[in-house]
Amino acid sequence: MLINKLDNVEVNLSDGHKYALRDIKKGEDIIKYGNPIGHATEDIAKGAHVHTHNVKTNLSGNISYKYQPKFYDTQKEDTSRTFMGYVRKNGDVGIRNEVWIVNTVGCVNKVAEKIAQKTGARFFPHPFGCSQLGDDQKITQIILKGMVNHPNAAGVLVLGLGCENNNIDLFKTVLGSWDDERVKFLNTQDVADDVAEGVKIVKQLQAYADTFKRQPVPLSKLKLGLKCGGSDGYSGITANPLVGRLSDKLIAMGGSCVLTEVPEMFGAEHLLMQRCESEEVFDKTVKLINDFKDYYTRHNQVIYENPSPGNKKGGITTLEEKSLGCIQKGGLSKVVDVLDYGDVLSKNGLSLLNGPGNDIVAITNLMAAGVHVILFTTGRGTPVGAPVPTVKIATNHNLAVNKSNWIDFDASPVLDGNPLTDELLEFVIEIAEGKETKNEINDYREISIFKDGVTL
Repeated sequence: MLINKLDNVEVNLSDGHKYALRDIKKGEDIIKYGNPIGHATEDIAKGAHVHTHNVKTNLSGNISYKYQPKFYDTQKEDTSRTFMGYVRKNGDVGIRNEVWIVNTVGCVNKVAEKIAQKTGARFFPHPFGCSQLGDDQKITQIILKGMVNHPNAAGVLVLGLGCENNNIDLFKTVLGSWDDERVKFLNTQDVADDVAEGVKIVKQLQAYADTFKRQPVPLSKLKLGLKCGGSDGYSGITANPLVGRLSDKLIAMGGSCVLTEVPEMFGAEHLLMQRCESEEVFDKTVKLINDFKDYYTRHNQVIYENPSPGNKKGGITTLEEKSLGCIQKGGLSKVVDVLDYGDVLSKNGLSLLNGPGNDIVAITNLMAAGVHVILFTTGRGTPVGAPVPTVKIATNHNLAVNKSNWIDFDASPVLDGNPLTDELLEFVIEIAEGKETKNEINDYREISIFKDGVTL
């Protein structure tokens, strides 16, 4: 399959790997998606396999960029479409009506689990919140703040120990204001029976949650996170372009989408920068890219230490190739904002979110930014899920069949010319209105927080 007329390789649809369309000389760029994905390390004959044994990345360190906007016309859509959601007292809209237990510290993970087992509340164990300093602790706090404020949670129990660095009193200063009916606090050191007291509070929160009923809200209120993991050679051909088309469609309806995984923009960032709606957003995007490269070099690591072994087995050779496939999830809409860790999505349109490609960290970042649903494309398969519904979209049919307990949607018919955009939109609306994703059915809900600091 030839993806772009400029390409000098084609993709074998039986295995997702690349083969030379013509003789390629040593040192010549390998072109896929119409862009370089690296260069040949030896002469490659027409028809030969093109992969890690004869291709090397072109990536290096920081680059200087110039703002050269290039915008695309996207199809106009009906902005009157609605879905059934939960409208919170502050006007936010949720698609679930759950009670969440949010720990200030990992020491109370098992207490939270026992409370959840007795009540049906959701809990999210993590190892953070104690013995952290400076920005390292701040990132923990702002991510947990995003959890507490997430509109999919009708009620929240903030559960602390009492002696941790991120103690409840300090965490309250980060939270700022909160609704006393919706958010309750419990220091486990302060009570004789912490589980019984937690159960009592959660039941109060569940009674409060029961006061909310679904009602029609504009589809423009829907916020989607965009993520890929366990990618393969089909990712940039089926599932990622499909998600990109859906992203454009939802944005045209007034909705919002968030693209993250900054290292998986390396080598394709110029295409996102062209779509920045203003020079201010462009400057933020440049900083986003170069700051993350600096993070690698600060730790004496090369910026191109990617793709993963599983990616390579699936046919992805270099980080540029992975990135050019990855950013397709963002469609062709304008980039309207750049978010840092803990920033909450505030603009309709496509936003970029700071963070690594690590699956659990990335889905946690997206959740904390306020997305209702995460569209997670995968070619190798993964069971991982966020606190919010995480829709697994298979890039190939074998995965969809063999791991049907993980996969929600099969994107492989795209290979046969079926765009599937409308079908995926209707599926996402079903999820927004209560249909459970596989991660919810299996109760696979994890969080992890990016760390780059000092632990005592």
